[in-house]
Amino acid sequence: MKYTQNDKIMQVTDKTLVIGVDIAKKVHFARAFDWRGIEIAKTFSFEATGTGFGRFKEWVQEISKKNGKDKIIVGFEPTGHYWLTFAQAVLDEGVMVVQVNPYHVKNSKEFDDNSPSKSDRKDPKTIAMLIKDGRYQIPYIPKDIYAELRKANNLREEWLQKKWSIKNKVQRWLDIYFPEFLDVFSDWEGKTAIITLEKIGLPTKIASMTADEITAIWREEVKRAVGNKRAQKLIKAAASSVGIKEGLEMAEYEIRLLIREYREILAVMDELEKRLEEIVMTIPGAMRMLEIKGVGIKTVAGFLAEVGDIGRFNHPDQIIKLAGLNLKENSSGNHKGQTTITKRGRSRLRAILFRAILPITAKNKEFSELHKYYTTRAKNPLKKMQSLIVLCRKLIKIAFKLITEDIRYDPVKMMGDIHRNPEPKAA
Repeated sequence: MKYTQNDKIMQVTDKTLVIGVDIAKKVHFARAFDWRGIEIAKTFSFEATGTGFGRFKEWVQEISKKNGKDKIIVGFEPTGHYWLTFAQAVLDEGVMVVQVNPYHVKNSKEFDDNSPSKSDRKDPKTIAMLIKDGRYQIPYIPKDIYAELRKANNLREEWLQKKWSIKNKVQRWLDIYFPEFLDVFSDWEGKTAIITLEKIGLPTKIASMTADEITAIWREEVKRAVGNKRAQKLIKAAASSVGIKEGLEMAEYEIRLLIREYREILAVMDELEKRLEEIVMTIPGAMRMLEIKGVGIKTVAGFLAEVGDIGRFNHPDQIIKLAGLNLKENSSGNHKGQTTITKRGRSRLRAILFRAILPITAKNKEFSELHKYYTTRAKNPLKKMQSLIVLCRKLIKIAFKLITEDIRYDPVKMMGDIHRNPEPKAA
C-alpha cells in the first residue's frame, strides 16, 4: 500500500481518536487526543499484562463513546521488544496501529515546554502529535511462513555472533599462550589444528612429545595422511614459543572449553541452516533469486526475512529506503555537499546486502562488468565502495522484478546499464 504524507494525514479526521502510548517493560502510559491535538482524557497507566490491556481497552472504548469517535489510531515508538505484545493485542481488536520514529520523538519533545526532559506523561503526547500530523509508519509484523523465516534468520544471526565471539577468544588464547601456532597451521579451524588444541594445546606439552606421538593423536580422527614433517615443525615452534608460562593448568582447561563450545555452536548452526533452507524453499520467488549466479540460500533467506512479503511494496525504491540505501544530499545555495546513503531503516538488511554483493561481484560476470564500468568510466567514475552500494541497490531492483513478476533472471537486461551509458549518483 502506498502511503504518502497526505494519505497519512487524511487518516485522522474529526471522528478519529488519537492515542499515544509510551511503552515500557512493566507499565505503559497513554494519552488521548482529537484530530486537532486537544486532549480529551487524563493520562492513563496500565500494566504490560493481559489484565492491564483489558483496562486499556475499556478506557479507549469509554472515551470513544463519550466523544463520538468511530475510528481509533493507537501509536507508540518501538522500544526494544516490549512493543510487540502490545501491538499484537491492539491489532487483534481490529484497531489501527502505527509507529513513530524515536528520532522524531527525541527532536520534537521540546515543542511544548522548551525542555528536552523525558517523562511518562510527556512522551505519549509527543507521540500523539506526530501521529496527528501524519508522521508515522505502519508497522510490519510478519505472519505465517514469513514470521518463521524471520525468526529462523534472527536465530542464525545470533549464533553467528556467538561463533565470532568464540573465534576471537581462541585467537586471544593463541596470542597469549602459543603465538607461533599459526606459523604451523594456516588456520586454527582446520580439523588437525583443532585436534591439536583440544588434545594437547600447550606448547610446553607439545615440546615434550615426539613427532610419532603427535601424529598418532591426529590419526585418531583424521583419516587422511598426516605427516611427521608437520609434527616436527609444531614441536620446533612449541620449543621456541614466547607464550606465557604461568597458569598453564587452567589455560589448558580454557582452550578445551572453548573448542568444545566452538563445536557445539557449529552443530547448532548446521541445524539452523538446514531449517532455514527448508523454510526459504517454500516461499514464492525464492528460486528466482537463486537463479542469479553468486546469490546463495543464506542471502535469499536474509533478504526475505528482513523484507517479508515483497508483494506489500509498490516499487523497489521502497525496499531501498527500508535498507537505508536511499541517497541524501547536503546542499545549500552554491554549496554542493557530498551525496551519501541515509543508513536509516533496517541495518541488518543493509548488512546482508553488502555481505552478499562482494561474492556476487566476484562470481557473477554481469555484476563484475558493471562494477568495472562504474569505477573506470571516463565521466563521473565511482569509487569502489560507491560502486558496491550502487550494485546493492541494483540487486534489490532485480530481486523485486524477479519475485513480483515471477520471471527468470536475464543477464542481457542486467548489462543494459552499460549499453545505456547511465550515470548513477555516487553514494
